[in-house]
Amino acid sequence: MGVGKAKPVYVELDIRADIEALWERTQTPELHERWDLRFSEIRYLPREAGGPQRFLYATRIGFGLRIAGTGETTETANGAEGVRTSALRFGSDSRLSLIREGGGFWRYVPHGGTVTFLTRYDYKTRFGPLGRAFDRVIFRPLIGWATAWSFDRLRLWLECGIPPAVSFGRWLSHKGGAVLLALLWLYQAVVPKLIAPWAGELELMRAAGAFPGREREALIALGLLEAAMGLLVAFRAADKKVHALACAALAALAVPALIADPSLWAAPVSPIALNAAMIGLHGAVAATSADLPSARNCRRKPATPER
Repeated sequence: MGVGKAKPVYVELDIRADIEALWERTQTPELHERWDLRFSEIRYLPREAGGPQRFLYATRIGFGLRIAGTGETTETANGAEGVRTSALRFGSDSRLSLIREGGGFWRYVPHGGTVTFLTRYDYKTRFGPLGRAFDRVIFRPLIGWATAWSFDRLRLWLECGIPPAVSFGRWLSHKGGAVLLALLWLYQAVVPKLIAPWAGELELMRAAGAFPGREREALIALGLLEAAMGLLVAFRAADKKVHALACAALAALAVPALIADPSLWAAPVSPIALNAAMIGLHGAVAATSADLPSARNCRRKPATPER
């Protein structure tokens, strides 16, 4: 079965800002490349009178590699309603670029103290059916997410005064900490409690004396609860209540273990120290959960078939 035609990328977001400020941040190359995750470099070329604005762009993809391309943009304005549109065409001759050529627009729709900023674009791909399949399944969803995430980073810059580099650093710290915590919870749930309880967890459960004769079953139940906490942290990392619950659970796990075996505080790999470190990391992740860019803040479909 062939791969059907993919839908164009569409992203829309309401931004509380003056349209002139939004226009400047999106139409000035040095400012545009600061917030847009899709581009590392944007450079305008000399413009002929009455002609479109041509530009060069590049995206670094790691390992010292970059994809370069060219484009051109033209602006139109609806004076009565204050709506502005920036039409765009772009393309790349790079053999590394999945995108061969494409086009779309940015539109700025002011209403009150808010501007609805939206884009719609589509492109043709290289590498035949394989390229189209890769685009449909992986690349297009990814570049759509990057567009929406970048729009929200721009919103934070205009509405809250948070520079794009700061937004990215906070987002990376928050997500990285949340992933690490989720992995720690899942590891502690699966390995010492479900796979290798004989390595020490079973003896601790017996020493606690809370479930005489049922220690193995209790350990399995505890492991499942810890795994559930790991998944909750992974999917609800921005919820401070989740981190408060996790900290309470870590304290509740550490105190009985220390009572059952007081020597744990001096163990080479002390679970007491581990729980304390996880509590601190939960606090750090919770503290960075506000004002983070998120693609989910954007609308991905137009309210009407045509805008």
